[in-house]
Amino acid sequence: MDRQTQAQIYLADQRGQSQVDFFNSFHSFNFGQYVAESREPFGALQVLNDDQLKPGRSIGLTVEQNTEVIILPLVGGLEYKSDVGNGFLETGQVQVFSLTGGMSYQISNPYDTEVINYIVIWQSNASPDFQPGLQTINFDLQQENQLLPLFDVNANQRTSPLSFHGYIGRYVGRAEDIYHLERASDGTFIFVLSGAFEVQNRLLHERDGLALSNIKDQTIDWEALSNNALLLLLEVPLDKL
Repeated sequence: MDRQTQAQIYLADQRGQSQVDFFNSFHSFNFGQYVAESREPFGALQVLNDDQLKPGRSIGLTVEQNTEVIILPLVGGLEYKSDVGNGFLETGQVQVFSLTGGMSYQISNPYDTEVINYIVIWQSNASPDFQPGLQTINFDLQQENQLLPLFDVNANQRTSPLSFHGYIGRYVGRAEDIYHLERASDGTFIFVLSGAFEVQNRLLHERDGLALSNIKDQTIDWEALSNNALLLLLEVPLDKL
């Protein structure tokens, strides 16, 4: 029997929002006081937030379970403090905090006048070998029209339900690309950071998301519809861990 791909679009203007005078966060999934039936976690993917933090301010969060917290700066750099290490992160880098339940991290804007913008991803990790830690990965978006690795959690178990991966790519208008899943039971979550794409015959604009599962032939294809279009792709375990 042919696989029938299941899809859900997360429109940018229908995301949840948390806002105080110095901090603004848009939520693709349920987070904090934002709860909607259609915004439950997507497998291991628990959180995808699009955050803005004003100059000189800080925001801190605590995880409740073993979690990979992934921070991707989009505008400006940021300072971080956590139970696994401290440092500075700039555009062209991504930070992975491996935190056990009860551990915390803090993001700070080091600038005097500039608002920073960054993506926050939380993915649960039920591996019995889970260890707290910190990893910084560099990438170069000058390499156009291809996916670049962002992170690879449990890379030594790529065929297991404990493995998940993230990629980023910048594309010129009308450029096409394709991605093959590592595991047939995985899903993918695609988030458009800038520009517009057609993904699996579905139109996505800036900050729209698309969750795909039961993916036919384990293959996803897309076309950029604008120049300097930027796409984030996550391969996510959907198995009950």
